[in-house]
Amino acid sequence: MSLSEMKASVDKNKEAYLESLFTILRQKSISAQNIGIEECCLLVKNVMEEIGTKTTVIPTDGHPVVYGEIINNPDNFTLLIYGHYDVQPAELSDGWNTPPFEPTIIDGKIYCRGAGDNKGQFMAQLLALKTYQEVVGELPINVKIVIEGEEESGSPNLAKFVEEHRELLKADLVYTSDGPMHESGAPVVLLGVRGMLYVELTAKGAEWDNHSGNKGNIVPNPAWKLVELLNTMKDKDGKVLIEGFYDDLRKPTEKELELIATLPFDADDLKNQIGYKGFDMTGEEYYRKLTLEPTFNIAGFHSGYGGEGSKTIIPATATVKMDTRLVVDQDPDDIYEKIKLHVAKHAPDVEVKRHGSMKPSRTSPELKVVQIVKQAVEKSYQQSPVLQPSLGGSLPDYVWTQILGVPSVVVPYANYDEANHSPNENIGVENFFNGILCTCQVIDELSKVYANTLAE
Repeated sequence: MSLSEMKASVDKNKEAYLESLFTILRQKSISAQNIGIEECCLLVKNVMEEIGTKTTVIPTDGHPVVYGEIINNPDNFTLLIYGHYDVQPAELSDGWNTPPFEPTIIDGKIYCRGAGDNKGQFMAQLLALKTYQEVVGELPINVKIVIEGEEESGSPNLAKFVEEHRELLKADLVYTSDGPMHESGAPVVLLGVRGMLYVELTAKGAEWDNHSGNKGNIVPNPAWKLVELLNTMKDKDGKVLIEGFYDDLRKPTEKELELIATLPFDADDLKNQIGYKGFDMTGEEYYRKLTLEPTFNIAGFHSGYGGEGSKTIIPATATVKMDTRLVVDQDPDDIYEKIKLHVAKHAPDVEVKRHGSMKPSRTSPELKVVQIVKQAVEKSYQQSPVLQPSLGGSLPDYVWTQILGVPSVVVPYANYDEANHSPNENIGVENFFNGILCTCQVIDELSKVYANTLAE
């Protein structure tokens, strides 16, 4: 395969490729609100059929999965491409500068909900299959495609889907393009994600709010109860005090520690990005905390009056919402039980409610197939990619590494400032086209090394 030939083909088809993407972007597909899901699902199915994929829509207990495959030789290496067609809610009044479901190009960026997360990225992968076949002919490897419709709602049915279709989904590598490139602008190869557990703690006092003077010292304040409980859960240095919280933490390998020591890092740039001038970490400390260590975060705390002016009350209830990012081999079910035991010991009348979870995932950087993908990304971008042990956030990557039992890599195509989940979400036009070329290169490099063989 000649990358220049692929680029010439993409250049020739730019308008058609953009219109194909825009058709998908214009269709609302908000999983949390069940808006436009069926319509978008069928549009994705049509795109996949147009590129020669044997495609079917497979129902789940929630929103359907669009599955497709191109199997030219069962003995060839099999790549499974994963993406999601659902998006976050978006309204013009949220702060969008353009209609959120009308793709608009401004200064080289496509602004639209789903442009970066994830329609623009999985469409780049699909159009790469079209490009490769037009330029070279038959694909040199087998390709399977899973595009789900519930990722923005936590992928509640993806694990069951993979369990029930193990044989259908059998592959040698899972390849995902989601999230932004590295903040330095460099391409990045991610080898895992942190898991997540989201819980809500609720403390109750009286049956209703009371006057803070007339009933002060008489009616207990549930906000203080939660404050006292939280102080038993984490110390001032950030260590989580819940018994057994760190028991299953996997020790980083020497290779993983080597990787984080070499990742690009600009402290001043990070200060500006996060809006916190007190940031003071070395690059190695930053990446270790971001990718190899769990978190224990208060996402929201509500009790009493929070409006303008004053209102002197003793609130009747207090609620804290917490998200905990977990790393391999921590299990969200196990951590949830440990949190419940801790609450039962220190504040037994506080209610614990679970809102969602996702297991962590990790693929070894020492696998040969990882090195091949890294080499392909480098050739495509003419720049050495950042090889990162884990993403700080969470994706349902564990369904591939733990249930399907295959290595998985994430290679984001979107620009770092894609603003996914935010108003004015976008993807650079060139990022989209470069994603097509990168996917072509990955396919070609895998075929060179793994022709008629299994992954190593």
